[in-house]
Amino acid sequence: MSIPARRPAPTAPAGAFLAACRREAVPHTPVWIMRQAGRYLPEYRELRARYDFATLTREPELAAEVTLQPLRRFALDAAILFSDIMTPVEGMGVPVEFSPGPVIAEPVRTRAQVEALRPLEPEVGVPFVLESVRLVRAALPSSVALIGFCGAPFTLLCYLVTGRGSKEFAPARVLLQRDPDTAQLLLARLADAMAAYLAAQARAGAQALMLFESWAGLLSPDDYARFARPAAARVLERLRPLGVPLIYFANDAASLLEHVARLPIDVAGIDWRQSLASARATLGPRIAVQGNLDPAALFAAPAVLRQRIDRVLAEAGPPLGHIFNLGHGIWPDTDPDAVALLVDHVHERTASRTGPAR
Repeated sequence: MSIPARRPAPTAPAGAFLAACRREAVPHTPVWIMRQAGRYLPEYRELRARYDFATLTREPELAAEVTLQPLRRFALDAAILFSDIMTPVEGMGVPVEFSPGPVIAEPVRTRAQVEALRPLEPEVGVPFVLESVRLVRAALPSSVALIGFCGAPFTLLCYLVTGRGSKEFAPARVLLQRDPDTAQLLLARLADAMAAYLAAQARAGAQALMLFESWAGLLSPDDYARFARPAAARVLERLRPLGVPLIYFANDAASLLEHVARLPIDVAGIDWRQSLASARATLGPRIAVQGNLDPAALFAAPAVLRQRIDRVLAEAGPPLGHIFNLGHGIWPDTDPDAVALLVDHVHERTASRTGPAR
């Protein structure tokens, strides 16, 4: 397949993405897209026809290829490793199948099961992930950052306890109420494992680290403050000495943002249900924001899409500390041409107002 050559991004000697994470001056508002490597790209679908999902994540050359595919098409400012949030729990002794989402044949619901989990040793349990990071970093230009990631402990608990994806994750939420001590132990074990996992990704070449709290919106503010936030903080505090930007994305979490603001993070991902202006007001000047175009906007007519992009940029306010992204993952049936329009429009619209990085 002939893949269109990517349009060069404006010059960014130090990397616009990393500068924005640190709230430094940038040559343009940087942009990347959650799930930018994957099903909306024809070249990914060609690979997927030959390999199952697990193989694509576990074979370093394949994972690196999928990670790099969108960078060949679009002038993105960051790459994010192609993997799955459930991958590291396999290194803790929990088998995971994908059918198509993650499935745990024996959900973790008792204290004995939690105590039986192995501490994660990334170089032993998931060495293929670290090799994928090394391959991608070696292939990327210096101006394009590589993001390593993991699921936040509460989100991982949801899958481990429920056994598969769900709209409600009732068994996981019941565990929090019925046996909070076991839930807290599981969250602590997961937090320690994810801290080790992300630190290993950083050593392998990841330049920013991101926690995905996909199911934060299931929790009340009180339960978020009691369970999810302390577990995420445990991960983040152990990563601070690494000196790399830390990003936390809590989905459907407008009611939780005051708690998020107290996390030791550099960047907060904001979904499309809340304006960036209100998010900035709550988070304060210390934390950069990432987001937050509705993924559905990519299906609008080009003129309307440009207006929606401009609205996000306007709501973000001054460009310092803003990374343009969607408010959640890109949908599989998205037209790649709409992604190209998004990336180019953000760069063109913001290059004139940001001025050169200093």
